[in-house]
Amino acid sequence: MKKTIILLLLISSQIISAQKYEMGKVTKEELEQTTHPTDTSAVAAILFHKGRSFFEYHQEKGFILITEVETKIKIYKKEGLDWANKEVAIYIGESEKENVEFSKAYTYNIENSKIEKTKLKREGEFDEITNKYWAKKKIVMPNVREGSIIEYKYVLRSPFYSTFPDWYFQNSIPVDYSEYKTQIPEYFYYNAHKTGWIFPNEVKSKQGNKIILTSSERNTSAYINYKTTFNRDEINYIENHVTYILENIPAIKEESYVNNISNYAVKVQHELSQTRFPNSHLKSFSTTWEDVAKNIYDSENFGSELKKSGYFEDEINKLLLNITSKEEQIKAIYQFVKNKVKWDNYNGIYCDKGVKKAYNDRSGNVAEINLMLTAMLRHAGFEANPVLVSTRSNGISIFPSRTGYNYVITAVELDHKIHLLDATSKFSTQNILPLRAINWMGRLIKKDGTSITIDLLSKDMSTENTTIMSKIDEVGNITGKTREQKFRYNAYLYRENNNDLSIEQYQEKLEKKRKGIEIDELSITNKNDIDQPIVETYSFASNRFVDLIGDRMYFSPMLFFEQLENPFKLDKRIYPIEFDFPFKDNYNITITIPDGYIIETLPENLNLVINKEYGAFKFIISNVSNTIQLLCSLEMKTAIIPNQDYETLKLFFKEIVTKQSEKVVLKKI
Repeated sequence: MKKTIILLLLISSQIISAQKYEMGKVTKEELEQTTHPTDTSAVAAILFHKGRSFFEYHQEKGFILITEVETKIKIYKKEGLDWANKEVAIYIGESEKENVEFSKAYTYNIENSKIEKTKLKREGEFDEITNKYWAKKKIVMPNVREGSIIEYKYVLRSPFYSTFPDWYFQNSIPVDYSEYKTQIPEYFYYNAHKTGWIFPNEVKSKQGNKIILTSSERNTSAYINYKTTFNRDEINYIENHVTYILENIPAIKEESYVNNISNYAVKVQHELSQTRFPNSHLKSFSTTWEDVAKNIYDSENFGSELKKSGYFEDEINKLLLNITSKEEQIKAIYQFVKNKVKWDNYNGIYCDKGVKKAYNDRSGNVAEINLMLTAMLRHAGFEANPVLVSTRSNGISIFPSRTGYNYVITAVELDHKIHLLDATSKFSTQNILPLRAINWMGRLIKKDGTSITIDLLSKDMSTENTTIMSKIDEVGNITGKTREQKFRYNAYLYRENNNDLSIEQYQEKLEKKRKGIEIDELSITNKNDIDQPIVETYSFASNRFVDLIGDRMYFSPMLFFEQLENPFKLDKRIYPIEFDFPFKDNYNITITIPDGYIIETLPENLNLVINKEYGAFKFIISNVSNTIQLLCSLEMKTAIIPNQDYETLKLFFKEIVTKQSEKVVLKKI
């Protein structure tokens, strides 16, 4: 009897668990829930996320990879309403295309104490062409508001079984339950790569399946009537099943200085390593990055295009006719390509229409532009090679694959040093790449097809120098002049973000950035001379930075450059700190105090170092007669700091914020 009760309880538990993660099972308790049980700040939560990838055999096409996904989401706050919309990317670039279909898409709400169910209609589904290779299927769920629960199912059919969809257990909102099942025929061997700081439970099993093949044969004997005979063959095989389950997964929190948070989320990726079909030899797909680079280089849309030169030789020869300096020759060719061919905003490691047509059309994708640049540099006698890159949005690949790279830049050797170039951006210069292309490591491919890894991160300091001459009047108003110099990446980012703005538009933007000061006489030098620093000067006035209390004045000597908050807020961080590039910000601030006042208190000086390799902060303040002189600098010597040093870095910036918030106190005589 006791055993029977235990068995019934186990069965009951399994039934309840199964019902909890089924489509259409929505309760009033779920709808009435106002906050997530373990994360009260969550704007929404994924109640369950279930997927299954399996294979179907089609006699005409062979194996097709099918992925079914079911998702149920609770909306807690208006900021979470976007979670009621879903989009799925599909590849459409070749004769074989992917296809996706949504179904069972509903929104649930409480209306008059009853559960109201609203179905997604056709007008809520959209097809969007991203580019010639990719499209999106999008849905916008109906009748969504705070408190709603939405659910949907979609099926993705793909002929490209070498690429499984990545399964993310973790997201930017909490996930109560995530399950992913793979059902793989014995003919395919995949390596499963798991990333993140927690790993899902795995349940493995085997199950039989079969393929039915049909054929027909027509009898054409002269002695009998025509007759068609149908044949049916059956092939039995074993499927390897793996189910990954993870529950109560916290949201992965966005924070300052991380390039692509999805690189660090808990996920599983599948790499096709081998195939062995009946009556066929074992075929290996597991490769090294060297193999991947060699295969790309051997492609007619890469290596063959790189070898073409006849279309540009006359113009390049003429361009270099009177230039003898090697450095100036590189600069001239680099600028020539940027002026000649405009980037069409398509990434890719392969040429689309080809370098010659891109040259004549004056427009091309990233591969066409930078392979063209590489070829021109080689023609001029330089050791130049393409470098394969994965953009930040593409993420960091954890195993070798062709999809691991989606971008190409150029490397040229000069004075035994390698310089990196990207001609898709008109503001980039040597070793100043667009931020999209700075993603840790790239792979340089030499003329013989061999390759080496190459560090994409800048080692050179990008400096910004700020000088302020100011004075405070007797009622606390402050006026003065500011001069800012921006070098290397600081100048590049200024041009990328502001070059299309008029002087009036930029002045308005700058006034907001500088905490509401009034700016006049704004001047910007070297805006289009990309080899020179940006120099920005302006006069300013404000009544917001000095507090007048009784017979004393209080103000931060950093004025409108004071850092008000620590950019690092998490208690712990599981991913590295990515600063994009090493930098140094220097401030030289002079403040003349008003007549009738004396300096009562100055902040103390501070010299702070965070690991000799990482950076330093200096704050040196003094007074001479009726002026205050501040020299302040913040230097980060490296672009990447490992997460193990997060606590130290967080404390470092906390002390910076504290120091910059300390007040100068003036006392009326």
